[in-house]
This record gives sequence, structure tokens and C-alpha cells, in this order.
Amino acid sequence: MSRSGLIKHLMSDLLFLDSSHFAKLLNQCARSKSARDTSCVHACIIKLPFASETFIQNRLIDVYGKCGCVDVARKLFDGLLETNIFSWNSIICAYTKFGFLDDAVDIFEKMPEVDQCSWNSMISGFEQHDCFDEALNYFAQMHSHGFQMNEYSFGSALSACAGLRDLKLGSQIHSLIYRSNYISDVYMGSALVDMYSKCGRVDRARSVFDGMTVRSRVSWNSLITCYEQNGPVDEALVIFFEMIKCRVEADEVTLASVVSACATISAIKGQQIHTRVVKCDEFRNDLILCNALVDMYAKCNRINEARIVFDHMPIRSVVSETSMGVHKMERMKRHLNCVSWNAMIVGYAQNGFGNEALGVFSKMLESGEKPDHVTMIGVLCACSHAGLLDEGRHYFRSMSAQYGLVSLKDHYTCMVDLLGRAGCLEEAKDIIEEMPMQPDAIIWGSLLAACKVHRNIKLGEYVVEKLLEVDAENSGPYVLLSNMYAERGDWGNVVRIRKLMRKRGVVKHPGCSWIEIQGQMNVFMVKDQRNPKKKEIYMLLRTLLQQMRRAGYVPYVGSNEIDEEQLEEHDNALILLN
Repeated sequence: MSRSGLIKHLMSDLLFLDSSHFAKLLNQCARSKSARDTSCVHACIIKLPFASETFIQNRLIDVYGKCGCVDVARKLFDGLLETNIFSWNSIICAYTKFGFLDDAVDIFEKMPEVDQCSWNSMISGFEQHDCFDEALNYFAQMHSHGFQMNEYSFGSALSACAGLRDLKLGSQIHSLIYRSNYISDVYMGSALVDMYSKCGRVDRARSVFDGMTVRSRVSWNSLITCYEQNGPVDEALVIFFEMIKCRVEADEVTLASVVSACATISAIKGQQIHTRVVKCDEFRNDLILCNALVDMYAKCNRINEARIVFDHMPIRSVVSETSMGVHKMERMKRHLNCVSWNAMIVGYAQNGFGNEALGVFSKMLESGEKPDHVTMIGVLCACSHAGLLDEGRHYFRSMSAQYGLVSLKDHYTCMVDLLGRAGCLEEAKDIIEEMPMQPDAIIWGSLLAACKVHRNIKLGEYVVEKLLEVDAENSGPYVLLSNMYAERGDWGNVVRIRKLMRKRGVVKHPGCSWIEIQGQMNVFMVKDQRNPKKKEIYMLLRTLLQQMRRAGYVPYVGSNEIDEEQLEEHDNALILLN
């Protein structure tokens, strides 16, 4: 027998019982969030003598609200012969849950009296709909009116502080919690870890976590996410394996954060996480986790594996019985769809597969999915890597006209990179100077790098001036311009630039590279004399340079003629610089 059939059967046996039995049926409807079942129970209640009782009417308002039938709940509320605090709180909860915040404020201000539940509903309602300032305003009012805070008050306030990245207020609320009975509450500990994480205070997040006597899966997830988003990223993996040792079962949130951490440091340990996902039916069809896997494989240069995960993603549909639920879930579905397409497009673009990225973009449009700003960054990046100059210009122009998207700084940066690679340096310069926002060091640096590639020193000098206006202490422009002078043999200007750097106190930080081999990360610094294997490294580099020269490699030194001794010195310099 179906759930609805069971409820109808029970109602036929309860026609002469009191309202408490129907209240139990309504509790079942609330748990299932079934508006249809609630209507069936309501239709039966109307025929009974206790139909107008405030108790049973309150239960109907509450359940209709939880099922998303806010209009029905309000109609019942307006028809009450007698109201109590539960009546008012029920309709406020219905309004705040589904984002009717103005209506909630109107009801709240008309309440003859408010209690802890009333304040908590307003705080959590505004916080859940990203109205963080308003949520904290109600929290402050609750405190000033002398109401007792509980874990829901504190939890919503901390989430609002996290949303605003308000470390100062979050720390003050932490002090309130410390003086309350909730400091040892596992829910509070998790909320504090999350708040400090979003405020960028990894040290405080870790301190709170270490001080927790009891930890839930949410606590572990909060700390893993903290390291994944703030760094050091490899610490997220350390915490994950500690979590497994403590026999705390990972969920899709855990695995998505760990996979994202692996993507950030290009650690193929993420493949082990993927194995866990495949073995568990509960996670296999989780869309957020699948998106993270696509991103991870793409950043680890495993583009084929990324495509396999993408092609086997679950059907993106969510069923809800209420019109409000359908609207909300459809909005989430569209967002997740877009994230999935973006992960694959950007993955192809970052790995140099420009045409493949544009192929996925075409399929995205064919599916009816609307691109967003991230999509267009991936598309423009793909055009740049594939050398598709005309296509890049077309997509850049079509962002506003065809897709209703305003070009952001990142889109301009992609276009400058595309034009710079193609040698269209003046056009790239014009695009920068026509930007509606202030160009940053990244976009000018992209044009300067193109000037070096195409040996346009005159424009390069102009770009360096612009770069130094934005970031005078950045050594990059000085070094690039110095290298451009060196390539054409203008050693006087090379010396002048180096002296200018010293005069202005600009220091070039040594570059580094790294590679993971057999689970161990190996880091190499420029001119590194502290590496325990430096002799073997430099010997190998000399061998490689000798083989390169035998294969025909000759370093470019501009139009100047050089002899064998100078060439040898150049090789030795390469060894030291690498």
C-alpha cells in the first residue's frame, strides 16, 4: 500500500478520534513534505467538530508551510479565531523558509509577543537567503532584548559572519559562545571552524578543531575544506587520512573537498578517492563530486579520464511535489549543469585542447544550457591555445549581444592573451585601454610577455611604464624588459634596468618548480645550492645541454655573433638558472 493509501486508510478509522491523532498524521505529512497528503488529511479534518481548534489549525499552518504551500498557510492563519505564539511562529517559519522575507518582517512586527523561536526564525531565514547584515541585525536585537541564545541563534549568526567574512564580529560571537553552555557543543565547534575558515584564519579554525572533545563528520569536513580553500592544500589530505584512521565515514562533501585539494596540487592521489566513489552507490551519482573529479583529472593533465567522468555523469533531475520546490530545484539543476559543462570546457582549454573545448561548448548550447562568465573564460582560453583568432573575436563580441553577459576583467585578459599570441599587439593594447575597469598587473603582464615573444621593445617599454604604475615593487616587468634588451644585445640597458631595480629596492624572488614522484613532492629552486642532490642534478643538466647542442640547439642571443667560449658560458648560466 502506498503512503497516500495508508494515510487514507488510517483516516477512515480515525473519524471519531480527537485532534491529537490527526496531529500525528500531519507530522507524517511534514516529514514527507507531501502537500497532497496534507490536503487529504485537511479535507477530512474540515468535516469534524474540532476543525476550528487552534491546536489543529496551527499544525495545518506549520505543515503546509513546510510543504511549500505558503499561500494556503497564510489563508489558514488569517482565518484563525484565536492565535497563540505557535500560530505566529509557524507562519513566520513558512515565509522565511521560502524567501518571503518582507512578509516575514511584516508578521514579526505585528506579533503581540515574541519568543526565542521567533527571533531564531528571523535570524536563520535571512542568513539562509544570503541577507547576512539583516540576519546579524536581528541577532543583535535578540541579544539586546535579553533573550537567551541557543545553538540555532549562534549557528546562524556565525554563518552570517562567514558569509560577510566578518572576523571581528565572528570573534565576538565566539566569546559569547565561550561564556555560554554551548562551547562544548559539536555543532557550535563545526560552525566556528567554518566561520574562521571563510575568514581566512586557518590557525584559529585548527585551534577550535583541536579543542573539540567530540567531533562529527561535519567538523572534519569543515577543517578539510578550510585547508583546501586557504592552504596549505596538502594538509587537507593529511586531515582526510586522519579522519579515515578515526573511523569517521566520509560523505560526498568530504570527497569533493579532497578531490578539489588534489586538483589544486595536481596530486593523482585523487584517483584513489575516485575508486572510493565508484565502489559506493551513494556517491557515484553525486553531481558536485563528479564535477570535482572532472576538475581534478583535468588539472592533473588526465584529460581522457576527465572526459570519461563527464560522459558518465548522472541525469540531472530533481523531483519535488510542490511548485516552490520545483522552482528552487530547477534553479539548482541549471547551476549544476553549467558547472559540469564548465569543468569540461575549462579542462580541455587548460590542457591545450582548444578545438575539443569548443566542441563541448557547441554541445552545451545544443542542449539548451546557457553559458555563464566561467564558460566564456574557458571558450576564450580555448581559442587562445588553438590560435583561433577570428573565433575568439566573435565569441568576445557575442558575450553581450547573444548571451547577455557583461565582459569581466578575466575575459579581457583572455582576449589580450589571444591577440598577443597572434602578434596583434596594438589591437591588444587598444582593448586594454578601452576596458571599462582599471587594468591590473596581470593583463599588462600578459601584453608585456607578448611583446617579448614578438620582440617589440618600443611597445614593451610603454607597457612596463603602465605596469609599474599598477605595481611598482613587482620584479617581473623589470626582468622581462631586461631580457628583451639582452636578446638584441643592448647590454647597456640591461645594466641600467638591473641598477634601477637595486635603487628602488625591487627584489626578484627565485622561481621554483616541483614534481610528485612515488608520493613524494620534489621542489627545485633557481640557483639552489641546498638541495641534497645538487651535484647529481647539475651533472644531469650539463649532460642534457650537451645532448641538446649535439642535436642542433643553439641559444638565441639576438643578432650578435658569439664564439664557442661565450656559448659555453651561456650553457653554464643555463645550468645555474635552472
